[in-house]
Amino acid sequence: MGRKAVNMNFSDILNDYAPYKGIVENLNNTPVSVAGIVESAQGQLIYSLKNENKSSALVVCYSDMEARKLYSDMELYSDNVLYFSTKEYIFYNIETSGHQNEHARISVIQKLVSGGDYIVVTSLDAILQYTCDKEEFKSLCIDFELGKTFNLEKLTEDLVVMGYSREDSVEGAGQFAIRGGILDIFPVGNENPYRIEFFDDETDSIREFDTYTQRSLDKIDFARVTPANEAVITDEKRDRIIAELEKRIRSAKRKKSDESYFIETTESDIESFKEVRYFPSIDKYVSLVYDKIPSITDYFSDNDLVFIIDPKRISERGKTFEWEKNEVVAELKEKGIIGAAKDSFYCSYHDKVHEMSVKKLISLDVLSHSSTDFKYKHLETFTTKTTVSFHGKIEYLYEDLRNWQSKNYTVAILCTSRGRGENLAGVLVDKGIRARFIGDDANKANFNKGETVIIKGELNKGFEYPEINFVLVSDREIFETKKSRSRRKVENANRIKNYTDISVGDYVVHQTHGIGQYMGTKKMVVGGITKDYLKIQYQGTDSLYIPIDQLNLLYKYVGNTDKKLKLNKLGSNEWNKTKQRVKQSTEELAKKLVALYAERERAKGFAYSEDTPWQRDFEDTFPYQETDDQLRSIEEVKGDMESQKPMDRLLCGDVGFGKTEIALRAAFKAVGDSKQVAYLCPTTILAMQHYETFFKRMESFPIKVEMLSRFRTASEQKRILKKLKTGEIDIIIGTHRILSKDLEFKDLGLLIIDEEQRFGVAHKERLKELKQNIDVLTMTATPIPRTLHMAMTGVRDMSVLSEPPENRYPVQTYVLEDNPAVIADAVRNELSRGGQVFYLYNRVQGIYRKAEWIRSMFPDITVAVGHGKMKEDELEDIMYDMVNGKTDVLVCTTIIETGLDIPNANTIIIENADKMGLSQLYQLRGRVGRSNRAAYAYLTYHRDKILSDIASKRLRAVKEFTEFGSGFKIAMRDLEIRGAGNILGPEQHGHMDAVGYDMYCKLLKESVDEAQGIKIDDVQDAAIDINIDAYLPESYIRNHNQRIDIYKKIAAIETEDDKFEIEDELIDRFGDIPRAVQNIIEVASLKTYAKECGIYEIAQSGDNLLMKFGENYVDANLIMGLDKMFPKRIKLLSGDKPVISYAIKGEYKKILNIVNNLLSTIKELQSAEKDSIIKS
Repeated sequence: MGRKAVNMNFSDILNDYAPYKGIVENLNNTPVSVAGIVESAQGQLIYSLKNENKSSALVVCYSDMEARKLYSDMELYSDNVLYFSTKEYIFYNIETSGHQNEHARISVIQKLVSGGDYIVVTSLDAILQYTCDKEEFKSLCIDFELGKTFNLEKLTEDLVVMGYSREDSVEGAGQFAIRGGILDIFPVGNENPYRIEFFDDETDSIREFDTYTQRSLDKIDFARVTPANEAVITDEKRDRIIAELEKRIRSAKRKKSDESYFIETTESDIESFKEVRYFPSIDKYVSLVYDKIPSITDYFSDNDLVFIIDPKRISERGKTFEWEKNEVVAELKEKGIIGAAKDSFYCSYHDKVHEMSVKKLISLDVLSHSSTDFKYKHLETFTTKTTVSFHGKIEYLYEDLRNWQSKNYTVAILCTSRGRGENLAGVLVDKGIRARFIGDDANKANFNKGETVIIKGELNKGFEYPEINFVLVSDREIFETKKSRSRRKVENANRIKNYTDISVGDYVVHQTHGIGQYMGTKKMVVGGITKDYLKIQYQGTDSLYIPIDQLNLLYKYVGNTDKKLKLNKLGSNEWNKTKQRVKQSTEELAKKLVALYAERERAKGFAYSEDTPWQRDFEDTFPYQETDDQLRSIEEVKGDMESQKPMDRLLCGDVGFGKTEIALRAAFKAVGDSKQVAYLCPTTILAMQHYETFFKRMESFPIKVEMLSRFRTASEQKRILKKLKTGEIDIIIGTHRILSKDLEFKDLGLLIIDEEQRFGVAHKERLKELKQNIDVLTMTATPIPRTLHMAMTGVRDMSVLSEPPENRYPVQTYVLEDNPAVIADAVRNELSRGGQVFYLYNRVQGIYRKAEWIRSMFPDITVAVGHGKMKEDELEDIMYDMVNGKTDVLVCTTIIETGLDIPNANTIIIENADKMGLSQLYQLRGRVGRSNRAAYAYLTYHRDKILSDIASKRLRAVKEFTEFGSGFKIAMRDLEIRGAGNILGPEQHGHMDAVGYDMYCKLLKESVDEAQGIKIDDVQDAAIDINIDAYLPESYIRNHNQRIDIYKKIAAIETEDDKFEIEDELIDRFGDIPRAVQNIIEVASLKTYAKECGIYEIAQSGDNLLMKFGENYVDANLIMGLDKMFPKRIKLLSGDKPVISYAIKGEYKKILNIVNNLLSTIKELQSAEKDSIIKS
């Protein structure tokens, strides 16, 4: 080993390779063609050349899929890689569409404009489509810096021109809000929005803030706001476009042919330009917005590199792209959507080829050089190979490594996680193979020539350069894994805490008065004192005004609102009776639960041993990054299994949130201790899907997995039953067939039940027998509300998965009037991508006609029909064909919303979306977008003469729901209530409706506490009614819902910290706190104090302050102590509960201080008394 070690990293492994040097020498003599470079090696070559050339690079693939794959590979080498997606042009007038994709494109452009070298990976289609114009984009960006002055009115106008919409509060990208001297704005492409505070017209401070809490995060000195739309329409442009369109309408009117549709569409577009400026189908006017169609290529200079990946396919795609687009345009002209004018919508492929050839162009080809549209000046041929997959057989890897090391190869092995890398290094060294683990990320890793290193990172596939003895192995070849998901900011379930936005007309539940209807807030002046009140309408003409600080006694009524609710009558006894009835039933339920739980605690089950190394190996084969929820739930499940008492755990989480993985790990653990596992599924197809998953994950371990369902013949079933009895089968997965009496296990240790609520009564009885003394894991996809979860703590073990796994592509959602042309396009596009379509038609009558209509448009595809009136078996066969890709379009009723995974279906069309509940839409939309492909949802409605009130409300919600917004919250809420019903059973459902969901949870929690012997305090809340101004002025907070929200937060103050927190929030969001607002906060924080002293009400009556106490709080010592502190002011009034009166004697101005002093004195006296009792 006398030679000096040569240090290398990923950007210089090719430095000694002649063909590579050849490219570097010819960087000023392009185009260059490189042949013989396998796909997996292309990323590294692009990265090295970009570093050599010290510039940016544009990488062009022939399709979006390819671009995405290459992009994920490039992320290994560099942090400065961006992916620029294609855009879908919208030519039809639809209501709304999501903007996520457009925002992602703009954020790429923003990075390119702000300087720095980037690698942008994109597809040919994306290069030919329009984007922002470079010069205009730069000139429109607004930079905020401390001390810079702005005219706020002009700023507002500029933001609207840039495509931002003004809202009351900022929730998503592309919105802004102005409150007094505070501007909140969420620039597209930003992680967080900015809050910019002006002092007069000068920028005083800039902070980022969190959309969820609306609270500031960090201070910054600089903020840039970019345009929010790719087609930017300035006032001057708008006038020009309108003039041109009016001219076109005039010439259309002169024509002989019928141009009425074109005229009507264009006139409505002119209206849209005037009124809203931006609308979804603006794409059809791109050539009026821009003289020359701008493209992403404009953002690269002549010194930048352009890589053409697979030039042959690129040139084919170029031709088909032009042909397809010409067809589309011809069709649109025929329909009168666009007029006869010769507009262009896309860049010409030929022009782009010329434009890219001027830059430093290098094309990469896997096979040989091909002379296409690029005239090459220099050719280089590489020799590269793709590494062979070891299919999870790690011994093959040992052989290859020994072989490579004998030839003095440099070997880099990638591992997705640090743990896996360290394990592998350890295993190799034990096997006598030299290897070391490098902790750095791949782009920082240094290693020596001729050594074997293990590096943290991942690639789709590895590659080898035999001529320079270099090989890179990806851990997918070793462990057969998929790309792990990078984690995004968690938008967790707590998003939902805003569902209680109360708006006028909503039903509310008051703790003491029952169900009423909320009529809004009202400011009232009583005896010269101003306060805000909530008006609540009860039965007949009764209405009640509640001081706003008692907002916490009020819940929004959540329950079954399909039928009109009966309001309670003020002062009658019916509400108390209802409450009592519900309380009785929750008490029975609680007793049952507590008894059941205690019984399970006493039962003795099997305690499993701790995790084995095998368990770890098995868990390492999970292809994705586990979410925190998953890790926590797995720990909880294992903890239950390792303890003596039998597990009975409920696992809740939406479809696709990773419940199956937890089941897999539990099952593996059980089999490790020689126990058998039964997995019960509600349908044959689910059983089939789970069987395949289990079989695949366990095949490299000595575990026997089998399935029992009607897909198995009678003789197969018999064989399986025999093997279960002898213990030859470890894991059995199946439908209710598992529950039949003839089935015997040798030693069953774990039962996993999927969606228990879908099994019948008889099955449930049989389950009860099976469950005795074995571990049970029950899974459900209906989300469980947190409040219920809290109420059940201590009587039911639950694990909740609430964070979605990463890398689900957001579903692009369109809301539109029923339009056959758009629907046909949607189907055509999905089929041309090789995908499948769900067509949702929710009425059995007419469903076959619908299917015929689709067949008539696409005669050569398979269209199937599925609906709930079919026999179960027939339906399962239809779904089976869909899962296996035999069916192209499935026309069906809502039966598809249950658990099935069809990753190849990426378009869903929902007819009459306005007739469906939001939670249904939410679940249905979740059927697509399950793979790494873009997914689309089209929600259509029939434009009736009049939409019913409810339907139009729903549609509005559906539109909002296209981006994560309030619709999502409502949908979650709907689902949660269903979930609650599933867990507690149907008889409790009625009680929930009787008092509203929140009230029900409160009663249930009380009952559970009582049943467990936890004492409930009799003073639950204190009311303080003193004469001071206490309200939120409209000049301070304009928006009604925000005011209610802040009132709620103030009403919830419990500690000193809460108080400071809300004060900070007010100053942060709305500026300095007015006196009247400070008063509300002070009163709210005194309430907790009062409660601790046992006071349930403090009221000012004339010249006296009355303090009303609960039982056992007042004694002679307290009265004497108070009298000593406040001589001649204290009286004890007689009554059934003790009341102490304090004489104010004209000191009205100091009323807050007085209350404060009284309470602290009472507190001291009470604790002194406690101490003396303890001492004696």
